[in-house]
Amino acid sequence: MEKLLIIAPLIVGYILDLIIGDPDNWPHPVRVFGNAIASGDKLLNKNSSRFLKGMLLATSLCLLTFFFFYFLNKRLLNINMWLFIAVNSVWVWYGLANNALITEGQNVFLVLEKEGLEAGRKQLSRIVGRDTSQLTAQQIRIAVFETMSENLSDGVIAPLFFYAIGGVPAMMVYKMINTLDSMIGYRSDKYEQFGKFAARLDDVANFIPARITALLMVIVTGNYRGLQFVFKYGNQHKSPNSGYPESALAGILNCRFGGPNVYHGKWVDKPFIGEKERIIESGEIRKAAWINHKVCFVTVLIISLFFYHFL
Repeated sequence: MEKLLIIAPLIVGYILDLIIGDPDNWPHPVRVFGNAIASGDKLLNKNSSRFLKGMLLATSLCLLTFFFFYFLNKRLLNINMWLFIAVNSVWVWYGLANNALITEGQNVFLVLEKEGLEAGRKQLSRIVGRDTSQLTAQQIRIAVFETMSENLSDGVIAPLFFYAIGGVPAMMVYKMINTLDSMIGYRSDKYEQFGKFAARLDDVANFIPARITALLMVIVTGNYRGLQFVFKYGNQHKSPNSGYPESALAGILNCRFGGPNVYHGKWVDKPFIGEKERIIESGEIRKAAWINHKVCFVTVLIISLFFYHFL
């Protein structure tokens, strides 16, 4: 029974994400997380001791998230095993963002091709933090690939990694950490101190998943130039984690990512990943999408087989 309680929600949640994705305006726990973070930001992010206040907010929200899902699961299991599986399948579905990530990337390429540069810039702004107003078509396509590879780690492999460690409670704590980082983990006057703990916590949480993601990207494609890029460029990114999946994809596609850009009104001098500055073709989005699909599927399969054989 224990195997079923872990494997069934994982597989059903994966299938739900594959089929339904993340429709706009549907209820989602991340929106609840975001509202809680915004309230804490408004209440605490002022006056002195901002680092300690930010640490208190991040720690409290992570603990509340863990205990909420932990005790909810205990209650569900006491009521009915199938209810436990059904509810946890929904949480796994909410925890994954593979379908939405791929769809958003494909939409940018489609809009850029069908409606032109301005529409492509606007569509890209939905999924990246950089200023898109001056980007060329080439820069837009590169930004999509960077985002798809980075978020393959953040939005897919990391949640699955934490599910494997501690089930839905651990998965949802990771989603809270990731949401904290996306909302307050900026190097700006407002968040430099208040969001520092959240940003470092996200770095720690993603350390292993980012490297697993890069390795899996190389394995599922059989393109070991990606591994060469990971060793050469992975640690050159300003983020301690993002450079690894980005380097893997740059190597697989044999192109160049990175370079300076504007984020939240500030010029950021990012290093280049790769050497071959070639034109990205519109059809290459299909290859990037299949890489994401394959990596997600393989990860779900590995976790399922592990628990099936060792529980």
